[in-house]
Amino acid sequence: MKQTSIAGSWVIERGRQQALAVKGEPAFEEESAIISGVKYRVWDPRRSKLAAAIVKGAPISIPTGSKILYLGASHGYTVSFLSDCLGGDGLILAVDIAPRVMRDLVFLCDQRKNIVPLLADANQPQLYPELPMFDVLFQDVAQRNQAEILLKNTTFLKKGGITILAIKARSIDITKNPVQIFKETKELIAKQMDVLQMISLEPLEKDHAVIVARKR
Repeated sequence: MKQTSIAGSWVIERGRQQALAVKGEPAFEEESAIISGVKYRVWDPRRSKLAAAIVKGAPISIPTGSKILYLGASHGYTVSFLSDCLGGDGLILAVDIAPRVMRDLVFLCDQRKNIVPLLADANQPQLYPELPMFDVLFQDVAQRNQAEILLKNTTFLKKGGITILAIKARSIDITKNPVQIFKETKELIAKQMDVLQMISLEPLEKDHAVIVARKR
């Protein structure tokens, strides 16, 4: 077991694949692992772009107590693991546009007080309520203008803060080679931010990559 740069998470071997382990109460149908007599939740990189990026070696550091703006929170699978990692001093603003998944997020927030749900369109951050500044911006949305959405939301990111963009190539242009889409997206991000790394999520996620960047 090897500690990662995400507070409270560890890389473990699950058969022939790696996964992450986090202490906390189960929130979804998930595996558990007993390590040195302690029960951990298994954070499956096949179900989470962030977990896949960490397993693949992306330079992502999230200390305990961080404040995270999470765009595209869906039902809250990845959000629940981040909640356990951050502890009571941390905060996750979980944004999603779909009322149906927001109901699940609200139930998750009842159990984890460091998550705040926000029903909103990430493409229109000017309509958000007044927000604090965040240390980390994570985005996992299936829109054509994924890079533009990320850059709009960096308004709420502290100087030197980290962005993590999960690129869904087929949501941007199904006719283009995903490698070309990744390259073009990286170039867009690099105009306004310092790109630290771009990494493919294959074979864990088909036609997906992650870009990690720092706000200037």
